[in-house]
Amino acid sequence: METGKQGKAEDSFKNFGKKIDAFIEEVNEAGGKLQKEFQQKYEELKVSAEKLKKEAENKERWKEVETSLRKAGEELGNAFKTAFGKRKDQA
Repeated sequence: METGKQGKAEDSFKNFGKKIDAFIEEVNEAGGKLQKEFQQKYEELKVSAEKLKKEAENKERWKEVETSLRKAGEELGNAFKTAFGKRKDQA
């Protein structure tokens, strides 16, 4: 009788082992899918970061342009004041 009990226990452990193997396989597949998703999201974030970096650089460049134009406007204004100021003095 003990061999019958031993056979049932062995069958139970075999089934349990097969279920564990199937579970591990599913976990590995899910891990692979998650890794692909994370890699895709990472690539998307890299692209977004590059866009933000370029936009920030463009903003800095436009700030420089704005500053230069402001200085040029001030110099032009001073030139007009000087030119028209002398005319008033001469008149």
